[in-house]
Amino acid sequence: MLQLRPSCECCDSALPPESTEARICSFECTFCVACAETVLHGICPNCGGELVTRPRRPAAKLAANPASTERVVNPAGCRSARV
Repeated sequence: MLQLRPSCECCDSALPPESTEARICSFECTFCVACAETVLHGICPNCGGELVTRPRRPAAKLAANPASTERVVNPAGCRSARV
């Protein structure tokens, strides 16, 4: 089950579970659409994987399967992964 991390790893902007602005890789590294497109150019800086739109969990399922509250942030921001 996806963690649905609450923030962008680059800029720490909020990405609530219902957000359409979240992008993830296959390891669930999480970024906002602005960082994913303009800084990272669709490539995860951690693993080199493709960043895609994060699925949204239906609100009715969030009560039993809540989103993560763990914020993962790179204090230096992000640099494009030139893999």
